[in-house]
Amino acid sequence: MYVTIDKHSGFCFGVVYAIEVAERELAKTGKLYCLNDIVHNNMEVNRLKEMGLEIIDHEGLKRLSNCNVMISAHGEPPETYEIALKNNVHMIDASCPIVLNLQQEVQYGYEDMMERNGQIIIYGMEGHAEVNGLKGQTNGNAIVVGDEGDLEKIDFHRPVRLYSQTTKSVKGFRKIVDAIEERMKAAKTEGKIDFQWNDSICRQVSNRSNVLQDFAARYDVIIFVSGRKSSNGMILYQICKDVNPNTQLISEKEELQKAWFEGHQTVGICGATSTPRWLMEEVEEEIKQIEPDHASA
Repeated sequence: MYVTIDKHSGFCFGVVYAIEVAERELAKTGKLYCLNDIVHNNMEVNRLKEMGLEIIDHEGLKRLSNCNVMISAHGEPPETYEIALKNNVHMIDASCPIVLNLQQEVQYGYEDMMERNGQIIIYGMEGHAEVNGLKGQTNGNAIVVGDEGDLEKIDFHRPVRLYSQTTKSVKGFRKIVDAIEERMKAAKTEGKIDFQWNDSICRQVSNRSNVLQDFAARYDVIIFVSGRKSSNGMILYQICKDVNPNTQLISEKEELQKAWFEGHQTVGICGATSTPRWLMEEVEEEIKQIEPDHASA
């Protein structure tokens, strides 16, 4: 059996930066708090926990004082920094630069909409850490839509500014743009509609779509490695699944099943922007144990 790992899969630069910051701090002190998962991959989080990382939630943050707390790549709303300042907590900010830039754009957009009785719409996953940070720039007033079924939350007679969670799909975002535009035109009796949209999707995520489509088509079986809380992981997994029905989602090597490989000759391994290379390599080695007659690349 021929087994290979997609060379384009693995950490994006935002995740690489966050991991490097955590490892550097842990090497100095052996102990570091992190507000929510540093990355949406349970195996990588467990690796860092063994080094001394402790994951806390926002309630846990309120109980801390006089210590260091790291902010993950997903970013945080303004109130998080206010709590830290009040409790003398030093925030080590590992927010992705793309997310920080988007937060600023959402803040400016919200100020504009406040003056024009408009609305801020975020295309994303309700409750996701990044989306919470974006909503925080609007005092929690942004409307989050995950699909066209959520569009009923919008008043189409009022101005709209649309932004996207950085890890959503370009195709899905375009569908939302078209749907909002169509409904605003239908609601407008005269004059032009007041609708602007900002394609804030990270191209390190979106550009992997075509690459993964080609990769998934080349192999009999695709093993997609991702934490199940990863937004971009679920999107990229579905892209592979649409191309190759023999795509299996796992978060660790123990989930592999021998039956997946029976009667097949080639296996491709790929993953999300939050999937570490070492984890995909572990999966590769496990497949070799399951199917010992193998080659690899």
